[in-house]
Amino acid sequence: MRLPLAALAVAVPVAMMLNPVFGLTTDAEQIAAPDFIVTAAPAYEPLAELRGQERFPRGAQLLLVHAGKAEPLVTGFAAAADANVSFDAQTVLFAGKQSAGDPWQIWELTLKDRSVRKAIATDADAERPFYLPGGRMVWAQWTPTGFQVQSAEDGHPMGYTPWNPTAGPGVLPLTYMGTSAFPVDVLRDGRILFEAGFPLGHGSTPELYLVYADGSGVEAYRCDHGRARWGGTQVDSGDVVFTHGASLARFTSALVHEEPVQAPRGTYAGAIAETASGAWLVSARAAADARYAIKIWQPGATAMRTVLAESGEDLVEPVLVAPRNRPNRHPSGLHPWNYSNLLALDARVSRDGALKGTPVSVLLEAQDAAGRVMTMGTAPVEKDGSFFVKVPGDRPIRFSLLDFKGAVLRQEHGWFWARGGEQRICVGCHTGPERGSENRVPDVLMRTTVPVDLAGAKPVAATQAGAPGGK
Repeated sequence: MRLPLAALAVAVPVAMMLNPVFGLTTDAEQIAAPDFIVTAAPAYEPLAELRGQERFPRGAQLLLVHAGKAEPLVTGFAAAADANVSFDAQTVLFAGKQSAGDPWQIWELTLKDRSVRKAIATDADAERPFYLPGGRMVWAQWTPTGFQVQSAEDGHPMGYTPWNPTAGPGVLPLTYMGTSAFPVDVLRDGRILFEAGFPLGHGSTPELYLVYADGSGVEAYRCDHGRARWGGTQVDSGDVVFTHGASLARFTSALVHEEPVQAPRGTYAGAIAETASGAWLVSARAAADARYAIKIWQPGATAMRTVLAESGEDLVEPVLVAPRNRPNRHPSGLHPWNYSNLLALDARVSRDGALKGTPVSVLLEAQDAAGRVMTMGTAPVEKDGSFFVKVPGDRPIRFSLLDFKGAVLRQEHGWFWARGGEQRICVGCHTGPERGSENRVPDVLMRTTVPVDLAGAKPVAATQAGAPGGK
């Protein structure tokens, strides 16, 4: 059963030892592969986290694979999963349960002596941790509204003075919506890649999104929505590789839509690991009734070879044990406000095509703490499509464009949020990353530099937003 929210823990070392594992097999023709850590589970449920359920309903353990041989990474735990190796490859964050009835908590293991400490202690499940640059970490925290992405100090010296206290220290929520969000990678530019349903905030089709390390700037990675995609990982080229389940695909900076990866047929669990040679470690299976195994594949090759398989176990989430580049640290621009300022340059512009009318005003809706949809008021839209509004911070919001009769011309079906103190500019309504703004001052700023206050307006109840299921 899921329980409520989080608090930081005091680190307590616990000595650990390694024991051999039996029943592991490799191909007769041994394939050279670097050391890696993998999660082994009797049952694995992809995307269960987005439904508020267990990905590993029968438990899991972490295996350290060296020279083709696997042994437990930790002992003394009823379950362990979600390994993330530090940038210097000295420590490993993971989610673990000391007893079967415990909630998942975040732990850190030192590879040199196998000691562990509790990094995060909460009353509810804390899963899928990642190191952030600058002495912080990020993870998925179970809350009454599903999993939400949070960050906090990782227990190591920062080595710098925080640029902006608004973005820490302490526990900082990074997602603000009524359904689950689950982190999957930290990109080179410091942004956090996470999974959530599309449309954001209430949809059921898995999609990949980005958010900065202070919770600002949330956006879809690409706007060619439709197919379920999850398990994204950034590779050395800068591309993000992810799975549709039955296939792999990638986002590359040169294209505004996904590109297929011509990989062998199979079902992929996502979360690949790229080796120094450019080969990929992937979790894949040949049939729906087969187990996920770890395979190595050189992109462009016609076949994969099995590196590690175990009878009766799914092997997922391979992670290399090797030093890696430290991502950029995001210089947060948040202010200590409970509202945000949003400027739209031309709300008429959209990937959905031309409007069938002229927008005269924009309507703001927000969700309250119970998920109820509240109408926050309207603001004028200028002739060039621009508007400037103050909105409540750290709450799910969405906009609708209205004509002179008050009829809806276009509306957002999903939700997003703006952090308290965020000042954000958008080109248009769901325009996509390929659209650049024109080099001109929008009409709304020629008229006034004071945003229309929709944050302090008296809200009016509209309808009930759906709430996620839970355990």
